[in-house]
Formats: sequence, structure tokens, C-alpha cells
Amino acid sequence: MNSKVSAKFILTNPVHFFSFGFGSGLAPKAPGTFGTLAAIPVYLLLVQVDLWLYALCCVIALFLGIYLCNKTATALKVHDHPGIVWDEIVGFLITMSGFALNWQNILAGFILFRFFDIVKPWPIKWIDQKVSGGLGIMLDDVIAGVFAWCCLYAIVFFTG
Repeated sequence: MNSKVSAKFILTNPVHFFSFGFGSGLAPKAPGTFGTLAAIPVYLLLVQVDLWLYALCCVIALFLGIYLCNKTATALKVHDHPGIVWDEIVGFLITMSGFALNWQNILAGFILFRFFDIVKPWPIKWIDQKVSGGLGIMLDDVIAGVFAWCCLYAIVFFTG
């Protein structure tokens, strides 16, 4: 299937609906950015719970994402369709793990995560190219989220 995907295909199947980030992956330009934007309300809900529960939700979202993204990629007959953005949602949630809720952290986390997701420094690019299926779709964004978390931690630590 080509990169054009109908809204009906995505919105009428719960697996594809979640894989496409609640429909945000249907954005005609920069679907990964829109998927990350869709992660902000999810973060705003989760940031209110204890850190252990937040972490558990991230782990569940990761494993659920492996399944969801694999199913959607298989249905679309592609390795990783740009509209599959559940991985961006999980990557952003990882980026924001344990940080105080304020607009500065959200903005910095958003920028850092998008940077690592787009630039794909080693080993992110290698994983993106070599690991297939739902695991491959998810893993590069998980590592981008970890890299972004480390940078955000350093920023918060050194700026107070």
C-alpha cells in the first residue's frame, strides 16, 4: 500500500486508530510531530499519578505498541509507515518521566525528543534500519526518548 492511507481505514479499526496516534498520524505533513503533540494530553493525564504507575503505563504502552504497530505495518505492507506514531507517543512519555509538570519541561522535552527522533544518532539509526516489525518501530523511539530524557535531566539539573 502507498503512503496515502484513508481516514476510514484508520478510524474504523481500533488497532490502526491507536497506531496512528488517535488519528494524529493522518496529518499530511510531519505526522511524527503531530503524534508527539498527541502525546502531550496523555502525559498530562499520567503525570498526575505516582512515578511507579507512570513507569508501568510506559511499559504497557511499549508492549502494546509492539503489537499495534506490527499489525498496522503488516496491514499496510510497509516496514514503518510515517503515520504510525504510537512510537512517538511512547517516546515522548519516556522523555517526560519523572519531570515536574510545567510548560518549560514540556517544551524542552518536545524539542529534544523530536530532535533525536529526526536526527537519529547512533544507535537509533542502526536500530531503525536493522530491527524489523513492531519491535523495530518502537525501539528507535524508545531510545530517542531515553536520549532526550538524559538531555532534559542535564538541563533541569544545571539550570535548577
